[in-house]
Amino acid sequence: MARNTAGGNAAFHNFHNDYAHVEDPNERRRLALAEIDKAPFGWYHVRACVVAGIGFFTDAYDIFAINFVTAMLGVVYWQSAKSKPGIIPTNSDTAIKVATSGGTVLGQVGFGILADVVGRKRMYGLELILIIFATLAQALSSNSPDISIVGIIIFWRVLMGVGIGGDYPLSSIITSEFATTKWRGAMMGAVFAMQGIGQLAAGLIALIVTSGFKESLLTARSASSCDGVCQLAVDKMWRVIIGFGAVPGCIALYYRLTIPETPRYTFDVARDVEKAGEDTKAYIQGKSEGRPDEIRRVTVIADSEGRLETPKASFRDFVAHYRQWKFGKVLLGTAGSWFFLDVAFYGLGLNNSIILSSIGYSKGDSMYEIFRRSAVGNLIIVCAGSIPGYWVTVFTVDIVGRKPIQLMGFTMLTILFIIIGFAYDTLLDHNGALLALFVLAQFFFNFGPNATTFIVPGECFPTRYRSTSHGISAASGKVGAIIAQVVFGPLRLRGAPPGSTDAPWLNHIMQIFALFMLCGIFTSFLIPETKRKTLEELAGEVPGTPNYDPGSRGAAYKTSSDPDSGSGEKVVSL
Repeated sequence: MARNTAGGNAAFHNFHNDYAHVEDPNERRRLALAEIDKAPFGWYHVRACVVAGIGFFTDAYDIFAINFVTAMLGVVYWQSAKSKPGIIPTNSDTAIKVATSGGTVLGQVGFGILADVVGRKRMYGLELILIIFATLAQALSSNSPDISIVGIIIFWRVLMGVGIGGDYPLSSIITSEFATTKWRGAMMGAVFAMQGIGQLAAGLIALIVTSGFKESLLTARSASSCDGVCQLAVDKMWRVIIGFGAVPGCIALYYRLTIPETPRYTFDVARDVEKAGEDTKAYIQGKSEGRPDEIRRVTVIADSEGRLETPKASFRDFVAHYRQWKFGKVLLGTAGSWFFLDVAFYGLGLNNSIILSSIGYSKGDSMYEIFRRSAVGNLIIVCAGSIPGYWVTVFTVDIVGRKPIQLMGFTMLTILFIIIGFAYDTLLDHNGALLALFVLAQFFFNFGPNATTFIVPGECFPTRYRSTSHGISAASGKVGAIIAQVVFGPLRLRGAPPGSTDAPWLNHIMQIFALFMLCGIFTSFLIPETKRKTLEELAGEVPGTPNYDPGSRGAAYKTSSDPDSGSGEKVVSL
């Protein structure tokens, strides 16, 4: 019989002792996971959201701060350029921004696989260390006769992107596996909503830094004349903006490194029943990890090796699992929806300069006014559409459901992009209408597929492949982002005179984005509704449910023909 443990009170119930007497490892697993699923919302849930959310805050800050930084790099390193002095070349600007997305793809797939192989705890925090290191390295970078500033920044942003990519599957599945079933969507949505706060922080820091160097920036009327004290001030500004991205990461690092392993991983992949039970108790009590009796632990591992129902993870099992259409279509749905979403989500950023121009925040009579208006304009856009959309999702996702929100979002975005694309010339004459449509698009991105494509992959896959599957889905999205930046960025300039900043093809790009949103509607039908369902039910491990998979019973069960049945029906026996 399992040994009872000390501890527990009215605030922190000792869940371990409730099932310590149970010898069947499958029943102990079921009881322990049921306690996590039905636990009342408490401080330990808030802590999980905050620790994961700070990472997403850092990710979003680092990604969106570069929009301010590239303009400053132009002033510092292209002041003596023969063409457009003080302006960074378009190719260099695109390369720096795409570098992050390229690294993110690698991180999402790589960290996703590793988290399933070696564990969530062992990988969680490593991605944040990589982000912090690469961020500080960028802030201290400079060019040399041998290598340009663009090459150095790209190198460090690829490494930073790898860390950012790792944060997607890790934060999603750790939050998911620790969450109560009732509020799992809200918890995961709150983690993802920190992206909006990160975007807001990027604009605020840019505004604060600009105000701090106001006197120096007032000495130049344009980027081409920003030299001397103005150029020195701008060189300091971009380094401060980039470097600040490491601060929240440093705050969260300790808590990530000391977070306990998720009991689901310990049960299903590590197959350590005793440790998983102790970790469940430790999580509820706010401790870093459980500390079981080692002799008892070894005995239980040996005893339960052939008795646990969940199958062992392997490449062969991975292929066999996803070859079944009812599971393969879910991965296709999550990956396809994320891909179609990110093409338009990142592509809509092509409109930023026009939107800022329409509200009078694109130009200024000094470098101070130019940088200040750019920061304020982006703050307006973020606060008007993005942040409200994120938090409406948080408050409704466990009531309305993931699938209805995703379908509604894709449908509204299809309509909005059709209007923008086909009435673009008319809208240019009515700046208020264009701004309203742009804000609505931002709102329905975030109260829609931008949030749900992050939530659903963290719920609907089996524990042994949950991180890998989320990483594949997220990487598909970032491939879409790269396409938006590399293909549609230059395409919008098609037909423009040399040296012009006009975008004659922008209306056609909006029409293409409408098609991508329409495709997103169809891929959304492939995903299940995950609201108020346990992770085990969604993974097909619960008999009697629509997507039950007998193969999930693993090696502990075998099938044989019933000798008493002429139908040859399979029966399951232990």
